[in-house]
Order: sequence, then C-alpha cells, then structure tokens
Amino acid sequence: MPQLSLHSPLGPITLSEEDGKIISLDWGWGRDQTETPLLCQAREWLDNWFDDPQAVGSFPFPLDPYGTAYQKKIWTALQEIPVGETITYGELAKKIGGSPQSVGQAVGRNPIPILIPCHRVVGTSNLGGYSGDGGMDDKAWLLRLEGATFPHHA
Repeated sequence: MPQLSLHSPLGPITLSEEDGKIISLDWGWGRDQTETPLLCQAREWLDNWFDDPQAVGSFPFPLDPYGTAYQKKIWTALQEIPVGETITYGELAKKIGGSPQSVGQAVGRNPIPILIPCHRVVGTSNLGGYSGDGGMDDKAWLLRLEGATFPHHA
C-alpha cells in the first residue's frame, strides 16, 4: 500500500492509498514513502489547505475509508459540512439517524481526519472529542484555522 508523509502545522502526517483512492490519514511519519500521482496531488492539496482552507474548499480526490455502512454514511455527511462551519453531534444524529453517541463513535473512528472533516463536529457546550495526535488542541487549532465559531472547552 503506497504511503506518503508530509510535514504539517500539526506535526507529521501520512496519507495511504489503495486502488487509486485515499484510505487513511495517520499521525506520524510513515516508514515507506511512495510518490504516486494521487498521493503527490493530495500532499500538495493539504499543503495549500493548511495555508488557506477557505481557498481550496473540499478535498477533490477519491476517498475510500474502511468502515461499516453507518460509519460511511456519517463520514459522507461530514464531507458536506462547509469549511469554517460546525455541527453538533445531536444535529448530525437528527439529520442522519442514530443517537448523538453513535454519531460520536462513528466520527471518532474516521480513518481520514482533516480530509473527512470530523473536527467540524462539536458538542452543544464543548468541543467534544478528537482522535488526532494532539487531541483537543488539534481540533481547536483546525477550527480556528478555518475561522469557525465553536464552543470553548474548559
């Protein structure tokens, strides 16, 4: 499986590709580095996104995260949240179905963070959770980068 790492403001991250689609974004530097056309384009897009997320918009390349049908339904909905906007776990549950807790579990299992913008899902009175390497600090940083208004955690 081809992988390509890049330096980001959140530290090193690694993209993985399978069958011409991005299947994961992991925190840390990958052991193997393969510059496929897709991974190079995705790396360039991420570099530009970290400079100005409003200018680049949604990730334009094919994604194929591993997960259940329900998780994939949630992850598809996450991709529809515009840059700089947030939605609560409860609002997403009403829109998609399920409970806020089941939505939170699916969001937490997102294998392609940033590209599938799980950081845009927040609690009603706090940020909720974040599985990134820097946890809640990374989530708050990503939301500030996008210019989002969001609840501040204690």
